Amino acid sequence: MRGVVMHAPGDVRVEQREDPRIVEPTDAVIRIAATCICGSDLWPYRGIEKLRGPTPMGHEYIGVVTEIGPEVSTLKVGDFVVGSFFASDNTCEICRAGYQSRCVHNIPIGMIGTQAEQARIPLADGTLVVVPATPTPEQIPHLLAASDVLGTGWFAAVAAEAGPGKTVAVVGDGAVGLLAVLAAGQLGADRVVVMSRHADRQALARKFGATDIVAERGDAGVARIKELTGGLGAHSVVEAVGTQESMEQAIRSTRPGGHVGYVGVSHDVALDGMELFFSGVHLHGGPAPVRRFLPELIDLILRGDIHPGEVFDRTLPLDEAAEGYRAMDQRRATKVLLTL
Repeated sequence: MRGVVMHAPGDVRVEQREDPRIVEPTDAVIRIAATCICGSDLWPYRGIEKLRGPTPMGHEYIGVVTEIGPEVSTLKVGDFVVGSFFASDNTCEICRAGYQSRCVHNIPIGMIGTQAEQARIPLADGTLVVVPATPTPEQIPHLLAASDVLGTGWFAAVAAEAGPGKTVAVVGDGAVGLLAVLAAGQLGADRVVVMSRHADRQALARKFGATDIVAERGDAGVARIKELTGGLGAHSVVEAVGTQESMEQAIRSTRPGGHVGYVGVSHDVALDGMELFFSGVHLHGGPAPVRRFLPELIDLILRGDIHPGEVFDRTLPLDEAAEGYRAMDQRRATKVLLTL
């Protein structure tokens, strides 16, 4: 099969990879219907994360089940499914508490690589959610978004305790940040502020429900959030970048007693213990338990209540994945969908 492999920073190739097969009795094999490039894929692309040799890429996926292991009981060949970027059994105590990304048996899907024609999905019963009917072409991008960026943005808003009566600020205007804006609105927030300097992303944020735009960053951005909230700071703040500046900006934009939901993959972030102590804010986040939210998100998409696939502003065939990486790295695209 064809699949994307990263050989070195900036060196992405589409190569022939071994066809997947059932390895464990709880596995399923799926034919990928659509996949995409994640902002987190840019960390190794830019050389910030080290590669250990040629690496299959991709962890976002939707597709059709083509084979199941003998212990798979909730899926059948032909099912159209959406999965998360962590495989989970969905039965352990941690999963039952709603943190499937930290399942005691979790397996990162990124180790498998779903920017490919097919993929083996471990722990298939606990990882894959069946779409009740074959989706229309128009629904494909929205369902694909649910496999990571929508679920991650949703978790960020939930972790930040977005809801009625709250002002929510979102630090980061990538796909996750934009979908955290959408989630905050769906959760009933009164006011949603997105911190963005890019006109196209600001426009999409407005479409998703943002009420205010803050272009300033760092201390100036914090000051602007304080100005918008009577000097107090936002009740709920989403951190969707993963840098020192973004985390500091998120914490300092939050009022005492408020909540920060952080989902940006952290790189060289160090928190000042004394500042954190006196901030009085709650911090909650990490790898999003997308599986927790998938049934609800799929239902919202199929009903037409939300259109998260609008974060895809470029579509390319799998064979042109290298151009997709370049476009996202150079900010010529927010998020690239790969067709097969």
